[in-house]
Amino acid sequence: MDTPAPASPSLPTPEPAPARRPSLSLWRALQTVVSVGILTATLFTMWTPANLFTSSLTQKMSLALIPNQTLEAPLATPTGLPNPRIGIVAGHWGNDSGAVCADGLSEADVNLKVATLVKQSLLNEGFEVDLLEEFDKRLTQYQALVLVSIHNDSCDYINDEATGFKVAAALASPYPEKSEKLTACLVDRYQKITGMVFHFNSITPDMTQYHAYNEIHTDTTAAVIETGFLNLDRQILTEHPDVVAHGISAGILCYIHNEEVASTPTPSQP
Repeated sequence: MDTPAPASPSLPTPEPAPARRPSLSLWRALQTVVSVGILTATLFTMWTPANLFTSSLTQKMSLALIPNQTLEAPLATPTGLPNPRIGIVAGHWGNDSGAVCADGLSEADVNLKVATLVKQSLLNEGFEVDLLEEFDKRLTQYQALVLVSIHNDSCDYINDEATGFKVAAALASPYPEKSEKLTACLVDRYQKITGMVFHFNSITPDMTQYHAYNEIHTDTTAAVIETGFLNLDRQILTEHPDVVAHGISAGILCYIHNEEVASTPTPSQP
């Protein structure tokens, strides 16, 4: 009887090969394509013909490139610096009438008219201008490039010499050269524009010791101008207040721009 041949050992069944994963470089490329697509779609939603090449579009593009940013919070816009400030006091305004003429014309009314025109003239030059009352609360430590108080002299006839204008700064000033410059500018420009004479020999302590000098900030250069006598100079003061105001504003601008002026006589220099 034949001996049966031994059975062949069975071989293990081979397992299917695992699926081939994409390479790392291919995955990164796919991420880049998706990111670019999202960014492009975002930019197209922001684009309009009106904002092309504008700073608004540039800002939005910058924000779109920064992760986790939103467009809801507005960007801070720097504010411009304030314009230089000038103070104009309308003498006696808000306090009393000042000198009053026989027909009822008051110094306070003339002062206010001229002061208002001066304010408008300086506003047109680009300055910030405060129109102040005689004892305005804002005068306490008031800071400005210049403070000018506008007044007028008596309605009464004194003599034929009682005509012309006066200008005076404080007797004691921490910056006397600035006070002298403002005085010289007001005298020079006012005299040339109005044709009036500088009545320097009748400047009073009420002008050189004017109350506001002790109230304002020491850095504020100040002066008082009496634009004329309400008697002999009445015509120019009431009929041509624009000329009077022009003379004052030109004097202020002369000081601010440091323009050339002639020497100014003083009460001690007749």
